[in-house]
Amino acid sequence: MSLTAKFFPYRLDFTFDAGTSRGILRNKVSWYLVLSDSENPEFSGWGEAGPLPGLSKETQADVAEKLQQITTSISGMKLPESEPECLALAARHCDISVPSVRFALESALLDLFRGGRRDVISSTFYSGNHRIPINGLIWMGDTSFMREQFDHKYHDAYTCFKMKIGAIEFQRELEILKYIRMRTDAILRVDANGAFSDQDVFAKLDALSAFNLHSIEQPVMAGQWSLMEEVCKRSPVPVALDEELIGINDEEERRRILSTIKPSYIILKPTLVGGIASTRNWISLAREYGIGWWMTSALESNIGLNIICQLTESEGYNGHQGLGTGQLYHNNIESPLEVSGGYISYNPGKTWKLPILK
Repeated sequence: MSLTAKFFPYRLDFTFDAGTSRGILRNKVSWYLVLSDSENPEFSGWGEAGPLPGLSKETQADVAEKLQQITTSISGMKLPESEPECLALAARHCDISVPSVRFALESALLDLFRGGRRDVISSTFYSGNHRIPINGLIWMGDTSFMREQFDHKYHDAYTCFKMKIGAIEFQRELEILKYIRMRTDAILRVDANGAFSDQDVFAKLDALSAFNLHSIEQPVMAGQWSLMEEVCKRSPVPVALDEELIGINDEEERRRILSTIKPSYIILKPTLVGGIASTRNWISLAREYGIGWWMTSALESNIGLNIICQLTESEGYNGHQGLGTGQLYHNNIESPLEVSGGYISYNPGKTWKLPILK
């Protein structure tokens, strides 16, 4: 009984121009890692490495090179016999400095270990007995496009909305928030993606506080710990760290950032923070320091999104999660994942239609 490994890229095409303060996304490339057992080749474990342009530390070339190394180093090895052994094997063969590949390898090993059915982490999500509440994401664009996104999700019974800010004129963003608040008192989050400066952050936070916001994600650029600490201390809107967590891989440094900045929340993207075991470490530390957390996808296809949903449910989450991105693509992998009424769920009556391996 020995492992064989293959990998290949897959370009995902957006159904619209996805605007953020870092620019517009029209497509992104994910890499699929597929592990099989030589004695039972009909079963396979799948993982997704999907670095996010403009945000991930790793490049597409880094991902391809590391996946090539893994297919060589892991081939012929025995499949681990437990979840901890799967995660330990992934850590030995993929450094956390290539976080999306670590996530892909962990996922593929766990998937194969559990039978190759996309049942990667023990949870009630995969069985269809649990659905996860999600926020309705409002991407940047012109005013009519942003209102249209809100209207669609509002009529689909979403009870939590997250709006991207920082890419258009601030007054227009406030007008859109006013438009939303005139129609609902639902939970409302904003995500600045680090768009504010030390010169304007406090004035903008004061203006945003008029809309009874749940939180603001990453108001200033990552890496400015002293400024972010002051922002968290003075902000009338609770602050969530997002990009700030990327590349913070040592546990002691993680403790320092949480104890220094003291955010209200942290946002966890397994693709960006180093995979399943690393995400669990962040969650453990957040609980220790009394900091809230929620999970968010990093624009993965349904393969990665399914795993993140299972991880989220298994960790006893609270509140709405950022897991509604599976509907963004023309050519997403067909799966049992379903999004409706502000929830994501897994329909065991549906099947996966995975790409054919060459």
